[in-house]
Amino acid sequence: MAIRPRWMTAALLALATAVTLFGQVGTYDVLIRGAKIVDGTGNPWFTGDVGIKDGQIAAVGHLDNARGTRVIDAKGLVAAPGFIDLHTHSDYTLLADGNAESKVRQGVTLDVIGEGVSVAPRDGMKPEKLDPNDPQKLGVTVDWTTFTGYFERIMRQGISINVASYAGDQQIRHAAMGYETAPATPAQMELMKKLMGRSMEEGAFGLATAFPSGGPPYPDEIVELAKVVRSYGGIYSSHMGSEGAQEEKELAFVKRVAKEADIRVQIFHFYVKGADNLSMMPRYIAEVEDARAEGLDVVANQYPYTAMHHGWSAFFPTWATAGGPDKFAQRLQDPAVQQKIKHDADFITWSKEHGGWDGIVMATAAKPENKKYLGMRVSAIAKLRGDADPADTCLALMADEGGRIQGIFHNQSEENVRMVMRLPWVGVGSDGAVLNLKNSDFAHPRSFASNVRILGYYVRDQHVLTLEDAVRKMTSLPAQIMGIADRGQIHEGFAADVVLFDPNQVGETNSYEKPNSYAKGVPYVLVNGVVVIDNGRHTGARPGRVIYGPGYKRELKSQAKASAAN
Repeated sequence: MAIRPRWMTAALLALATAVTLFGQVGTYDVLIRGAKIVDGTGNPWFTGDVGIKDGQIAAVGHLDNARGTRVIDAKGLVAAPGFIDLHTHSDYTLLADGNAESKVRQGVTLDVIGEGVSVAPRDGMKPEKLDPNDPQKLGVTVDWTTFTGYFERIMRQGISINVASYAGDQQIRHAAMGYETAPATPAQMELMKKLMGRSMEEGAFGLATAFPSGGPPYPDEIVELAKVVRSYGGIYSSHMGSEGAQEEKELAFVKRVAKEADIRVQIFHFYVKGADNLSMMPRYIAEVEDARAEGLDVVANQYPYTAMHHGWSAFFPTWATAGGPDKFAQRLQDPAVQQKIKHDADFITWSKEHGGWDGIVMATAAKPENKKYLGMRVSAIAKLRGDADPADTCLALMADEGGRIQGIFHNQSEENVRMVMRLPWVGVGSDGAVLNLKNSDFAHPRSFASNVRILGYYVRDQHVLTLEDAVRKMTSLPAQIMGIADRGQIHEGFAADVVLFDPNQVGETNSYEKPNSYAKGVPYVLVNGVVVIDNGRHTGARPGRVIYGPGYKRELKSQAKASAAN
């Protein structure tokens, strides 16, 4: 038998690779033909084909003679990596409806969940101690304690998009010491660090915090937890409290964590709220850029709207909400406490920063008699009820609803949205959730349209970003921020999360007034190589996976299964 010289073997291998790439041979599960490929890196688009096999991108180029079990004619369409949503609240809505229609219909193929409160750990926590997202309202029973349990539950039910999670600082503190508001004792701190480490080994990507205005009450605790995360190669992400008057102080703490823990830090939805604070945006941008110039790895994400969305409780004084949702609800029943809240300086300031009574909208209601107020501003509700002072309206409704009203808050500026959007270190995170047209009450439009709003309004219509940079901010930049190595690019060997959209049609169909409406101009979405949106229709496929963080130890899953079997 003749032995080939090494140079000949290498040449033959190179030729085989070239033949595959240029499409002279090859059969694929899905073959996308003639697309305008925006690969996610920020490089200029190019025309070509994408061959997908076994859930991966197998070839990119001119695959002229290749065949596909399914061929998609992508002429006139842009092929981009599936969009990675850097900050979501889909923790329980994914369990309520794994089809994830509000997200996948706009090209999102990965939601990152978890903030200050996360799905785990739940050690020692009673089922009724639920987070503000209220899983019971969605028909979701919490039957897990760990991230392993949550991930196994979500995979049993099936999901149409991928999911990754943070562990929240409040969640870890509650699991270690309940709703105690004092500093952690040395023993409690050790338990918190142990829970953080376990969460990383179970697949969490890092620590996410949501601290009150001005910063965390016990900053040393956050730094210590961030050091644990860094030992696993994870990330620290921060929802800052004031996002306005005290943001400089909050940014100083973010920089402290980045420096002392030597860790990447991401700022959730970087903006400034409150009319009196809007002019401070350039100053806060300079703070981050100074940190980056100093060598600190500080980045951010943004949603493309001038209104925010969360619970009304966020503008209530911290003494009123202390002790958890049940204690807060009890306090609200006392008329004397209501009056104390009404005249509290923080309540007055924070409600103003949230948009004032003309800018605060009621977005959820549990009681049927209050649903008529959905979508209305507090000032308008007050007039309808005949209340002289809208503050009394707010307090009465909160008491009636047990403190669990969600709201939309018109309190930002379009100028600042565009200023932040142009920053190269800012990715896209909706701060929304997986929803469908039935389970969303009066939603913020961002849950249905953040990504397509950027592609349609800000890229095509307003020219704030180029198409290539907009896609980069939704794909490779989020993957880099999270430390995900095999997603976020149209590249051989990467997972086949792919979105095909019409650049002339892609956009939102909803508004603040009518938020519950799916995106347009996204005819095809593939998740892990499986077509989930097919010519604009959801196929019912649920090929989504859990994306595990850098500290994940697979043996924990096998140990959990063995323990369950015994």
